Amino acid sequence: MRIIIILTFFMLFVQTNTTAEIIEPPDTVKVGVYIISMHDIDFRQKEYTIRFWLWFRYKNADFDFAKNVEVPYAKTIEKTDNFSDTSDGNIFTLMKIKCVMKQSWKVHNYPFDKQKLEVHIENSQYDARSLVFVADTAGKHYDPDLTVSGWNISHIDVNTGIRGYETTFGDESLSTPHSDYGSFNIDIFIERNAWGLFFKLFLCMYVAFAISYMCFFIHADSIESRFNLSVGALFAAVGNKYIIDSILPESSTFTLVDSLHAFTFVAIFITVLLAVYALHLAKKHELDKANKLDKKALRVLLITYLTLNIIYIIKAIWE
Repeated sequence: MRIIIILTFFMLFVQTNTTAEIIEPPDTVKVGVYIISMHDIDFRQKEYTIRFWLWFRYKNADFDFAKNVEVPYAKTIEKTDNFSDTSDGNIFTLMKIKCVMKQSWKVHNYPFDKQKLEVHIENSQYDARSLVFVADTAGKHYDPDLTVSGWNISHIDVNTGIRGYETTFGDESLSTPHSDYGSFNIDIFIERNAWGLFFKLFLCMYVAFAISYMCFFIHADSIESRFNLSVGALFAAVGNKYIIDSILPESSTFTLVDSLHAFTFVAIFITVLLAVYALHLAKKHELDKANKLDKKALRVLLITYLTLNIIYIIKAIWE
């Protein structure tokens, strides 16, 4: 009986040690960032450039962050001013990084858009079984004098997490096609200085509407003058739309730019239709009725057009 008890305790001890080895926690790496600049924001090419200092503090020399830093979604990465030091068994690595980042811009509310720029830092050699990050939250994460032309920096957050990939990257020790990597995440929230840009972009469109709107002040039987104004206004509005579209990336959604131009196109088209009908009334010697139509359309069209514009602009600002 005593032998059985001893064997039982021995088996439990072996099993406990084996389990402890299996669930051994990964090494922790402390990481911090200090953003120096953001520039070359390009909506058409879907990219921007960011420069920052990045540092790591860890114990396992195999991690070698001077070589194994990975920045997913970066088009190009330049690492300069690398510095490493070892003291009390800890390795400290500091480097300056410049990345051209790919970015899917949200243009639904352009030019009143708000963007979230994400930069993820990983170790390309060791997954989350061996390495996880802890954020260095001391001090600020960006230069207080940092400015981004045309934008306001709302705030910058840093956090850590695990990023999953639906592949083993050739690691035969994994039973399923899934890999997890420790990730240090930099989230940058920016808002555009919109009003100046808004008037620069849409001034031509509003002038086009005003030109078309002037048709209601021309006599009903002057169809040639009315058509000339409306057609000229239409071409101006279409040209303005093409100019703005050349700045923005292609989008399958109906954006604020599309909505405001659609209102203008419809308003100009309604102006042409009313001009034709007013001419028809004038030919029937019903000038009083044609003049009343113009006066009523003058008020209704202007109020409707301005109301729709205001509603959609306010909605874009608050989203």
